Amino acid sequence: MKKILILTAGFGEGHNSAARGIRDALAQISPEASVECHDLFAEAFGPINELVRRMYLFTINRAPHIWSDVYSWIDQYPDFHYGLRWFSLARKRLAQIIEHDRPDIIVSVFMPYAHFLDELYGPVNGSNPKRIVCITDSITINSIWYRCSTDYFLLANEQTADVVANAGVDRALLRVFGFPVSPRFAELPVRPSGPPRRILQMINAGQGLAVDLTPWLARIPNTQLTVTVGRDEKLRRKVESIRDASAQKFTIIGWTTELPQLLASHHILISKAGGATVQETIAAACPIIINQIVPGQEEGNAQLITQTNSGAVALTNDGLIATLTRAFANDASLLSEWSANIAKISRPAASLAIAKFLLEL
Repeated sequence: MKKILILTAGFGEGHNSAARGIRDALAQISPEASVECHDLFAEAFGPINELVRRMYLFTINRAPHIWSDVYSWIDQYPDFHYGLRWFSLARKRLAQIIEHDRPDIIVSVFMPYAHFLDELYGPVNGSNPKRIVCITDSITINSIWYRCSTDYFLLANEQTADVVANAGVDRALLRVFGFPVSPRFAELPVRPSGPPRRILQMINAGQGLAVDLTPWLARIPNTQLTVTVGRDEKLRRKVESIRDASAQKFTIIGWTTELPQLLASHHILISKAGGATVQETIAAACPIIINQIVPGQEEGNAQLITQTNSGAVALTNDGLIATLTRAFANDASLLSEWSANIAKISRPAASLAIAKFLLEL
């Protein structure tokens, strides 16, 4: 029986999304396998970790220029092992888990963990446990992801593999499976066709100003709008007041586990360039118009969409409405082009492919 340890963290939803996708795929393919997910920073630092996590979310949403500087500083840091000495409690927690569980494979979906393993084991030498790094970002990859020792790097797309290889990583260590979204994406129904065009506006935490766009979206003729507000009750009340005042009513959805079905049932998504969001919309082959980009890791997600012509970037409300108008013009010819292109890069069964790969190690 394989024992697999997955290491994640709550600093950005992409890490947890990847961890859940791999965990659920392993459970589907090999129920007898022992799979454990751990957030070592939460377990080791408790309330302090939650405070830092909230500060991180505040910074990327309210002061992205500061986060951009921090991201660049981390990327250029000369000695990650020295810099990570402040997190010795998390490293000790990892050592305890490994000593107790004796995993055969350790999958890191958050950057520092591979460096902790280097400190515990030294460079990879072919012995157990096998060490895997699953890079959850695209194209703009911080060097902390790959300046470590590992048996394999798992990547979401060929564009990112090229970036990592050009940075000096041996291509023999790279495996491109796609982003490990939930296995439920592999079972999605056929996408909708023809009018009315269904628009999904996903308002993420800290994206409160995005609600100013909602009244404009609600006025677009021959469309059906759905707005997701998560667990934010204050935001829900704002959106409800807009819906009540709108001549064209729309659907409001709170926190949901049905995101795969939501993406599959809409013609286009409007949201920020978060790692999980962009990769899930690709998996569902639903084109996206990106209206917010956090400097650093999210820049690559936006580049992936524009380079593959699978959507567009529009960072102002006026620009976004103009982009939607172009997408829907001429019997939605531009939207159809985006849909065809995003379907070409979609890998909805990526987590299942990753699970099979891990089980064969």
